[in-house]
Amino acid sequence: MAATSKSEQRVGLLNGFAAYGMWGLVPLFWPLLKPAGAVEILAHRMVWSLGVVGIALLVMRRWAWAGELLRQPRKLGLITIAAAVITVNWGVYIWAVNSGHVVEASLGYFINPLVTIAMGVLILKERLRPVQWAAVGVGFSAVLVLTIGYGRPPWISLCLAFSFATYGLVKKKVNLGGIESLAAETAIQFLPALAYLVWLGSQGDATFAAQGGGHALLLAATGVVTALPLVCFGAAAIRVPLSTLGLLQYLAPVFQFLLGILYFHEAMPPERWAGFALVWLALSLLTFDALRTARRAARQLRNAGRASEAAVAEAAEIAVGTEVVTGADAVVSPGTAPDAGTVTAPREHA
Repeated sequence: MAATSKSEQRVGLLNGFAAYGMWGLVPLFWPLLKPAGAVEILAHRMVWSLGVVGIALLVMRRWAWAGELLRQPRKLGLITIAAAVITVNWGVYIWAVNSGHVVEASLGYFINPLVTIAMGVLILKERLRPVQWAAVGVGFSAVLVLTIGYGRPPWISLCLAFSFATYGLVKKKVNLGGIESLAAETAIQFLPALAYLVWLGSQGDATFAAQGGGHALLLAATGVVTALPLVCFGAAAIRVPLSTLGLLQYLAPVFQFLLGILYFHEAMPPERWAGFALVWLALSLLTFDALRTARRAARQLRNAGRASEAAVAEAAEIAVGTEVVTGADAVVSPGTAPDAGTVTAPREHA
């Protein structure tokens, strides 16, 4: 049993590394799609993602959720909001990468946990622990430093962080599985995206057929690039603790940041390093607080388990003692006592 559990965790970790690794290395993919513009790439991503997840759902025979979703207008409305928000996120990210802003895009996913916490306070009225407040404060200072460094607010980072945090908030309320959710969202995106591609083709500006078969295949591969990491993430989420997933999520922006500096050779002046250092300090505070809280919760759970086991054992001892007394009363006739060392059998009831 323990071996099975370890094997499952190993599979979960591998899938987690695969998911966040692919998300981290995806900046290498979008430039391959040039000369297609960001909006054309985005439209292809929407269209082909629906095809990929549709095939996956056919193979897995998971369609019951679709009928249930159509009968719930509120949930369908939330899915529509999620589709709109993730459209903004995807579009800004593709444009940022293909316009030479990979480092700033990575910053968006570094500050996303801080934005998520801030939205939890402002929208869900959640209460923060002191360390979380400190992390949010340091994160806000980082944005100010980066604003001075860039000469403008880091709007790409903020747009990516806020759009993805909003997307996460909406998906939490929808409570659909990863593949199912992506299928519903891309189904909503499909017609507008297809209409745009048809219009683009009618204007003679589409690159899908004009740049050769290899380019067309790369555009079609946007569906796989979108769906495959999500499948791996889903496999990881059911096998490893959330605390582990929380740590793995930093792999993607770390890879993106390193690609921006080492591969795309983007500039990193001192003030930008200072801003990123503050962001990493804020994330270190969050990670420390999350791990400490998880350990404390696990310790309390263990203590509660021991207390429960002790209570069960005590109840069992009392029950056994009561049986012994009851059994003795049953075998001893009124007015008599058994001889010492004599074992008497319980009487049968008529």
